[in-house]
Amino acid sequence: MSNLNPEQAVNNLSQEEKDQILESFNQFTSYLGSKVEKAEKLGFSEETVAKAAEKVADHLAKNEEPKNREEKVLNELWNNAEGEEKSAIARALVRMVSKEA
Repeated sequence: MSNLNPEQAVNNLSQEEKDQILESFNQFTSYLGSKVEKAEKLGFSEETVAKAAEKVADHLAKNEEPKNREEKVLNELWNNAEGEEKSAIARALVRMVSKEA
């Protein structure tokens, strides 16, 4: 979570880097957890981090195929959620990876 917006940050990753992150759900949550931890250390609020996670989730849902069952479930939930439901999923995911970090 640098000065770039979340979509730019994801777009700046090579396909190899994306594939490595998305290879397993544990790798995905570990990667996300490290980014959330970094954002929190930089003073970003939970709400700001959740909004960034929401933008990344939108990007992933539109541009990346799920690589495992867990990602497939998240993808299906995301694609069937609307408005505030997506915000709730993003906040829950941020809290989940924060506890793991």
